[in-house]
Amino acid sequence: MLEEVERWLARRSWSAADRPLDRLLAAKARDPHRGSVSVVLPALNEEATVGRIVATIRRELMEKVQLVDELVVIDSGSTDATAKVAREAGARVVHRDEILPRIPAVPGKGEVLWRSLLVTGGDIVCFIDADLKDFSADFVSGTVGPLLTDPNVQFVKAMYDRPFGDTAGQGGRVTELVARPLLNLHWPQLAGFVQPLGGEYAVRRSLLERLPFPVGYGVELGLLVDALHTVGLDALAQVDVGVRKHRHQDGQALGRMAATIYRTAQLRLSRGHLVRPSLTQFERGEDGFVPRTHAVDTEERPPMHEIEEYVSRRAA
Repeated sequence: MLEEVERWLARRSWSAADRPLDRLLAAKARDPHRGSVSVVLPALNEEATVGRIVATIRRELMEKVQLVDELVVIDSGSTDATAKVAREAGARVVHRDEILPRIPAVPGKGEVLWRSLLVTGGDIVCFIDADLKDFSADFVSGTVGPLLTDPNVQFVKAMYDRPFGDTAGQGGRVTELVARPLLNLHWPQLAGFVQPLGGEYAVRRSLLERLPFPVGYGVELGLLVDALHTVGLDALAQVDVGVRKHRHQDGQALGRMAATIYRTAQLRLSRGHLVRPSLTQFERGEDGFVPRTHAVDTEERPPMHEIEEYVSRRAA
């Protein structure tokens, strides 16, 4: 590991307990014009978990204390009761297709996160995945904490243990097999991030609006790499929030995710000739193995400050 990263780990890695809520509220009160917080949950068919997450954030961080200013669920086209459950739990729910309709939406997590900037107003935007189980408000307060208390920090990732079933520390398979090797080999300054692909992180809007957003699962890697190049390592940080439990995907879904993440990395390594953006996997059929070819997400959305509607909205 680079000496620079070792120093960064000592200076920019914390625990959620390092910043109690009263300290965060005091910091927010001192600078209310730079401390408003929007929490965004991208959601697709998450009726089993989204309500509990929304209710916890609303109760612990909006009613008991006023740390979070707005709570928005962006529905990416759910066919279950995700929108109804989230709304009843206290979130504002916006459908992906209602945001920036002049640009047709494409499927993908990054697409939803990018569009969320147009329907939120917080100076700090905190993203939380909607499939978390045993959710704690520390995921929000922990990641926004450094942004409220240190003006030099601009991007904060949550770090945590990721059990796989009953086995501790075996979650995050794509992280260990794809993302971590890529970062260590090509962006060694980012080797200190425990959960580089984690969906829980908080970022200053002023940085987010300058970054391109990969439309699919490569969004976390893309934002992290681009943030490094835009503001430097010392502006990035991570906070330990405990344990993250969520729904695990099957091996083929993970394969598609891995291909998308590799493609995102490869695009950043070279803007020239790119590898073929597709992935063939195999499923056993009646007559043997059947190939299934899937497109790998290649599209990226431009930095939001290049979008006319966003600029007009922020100027109003």
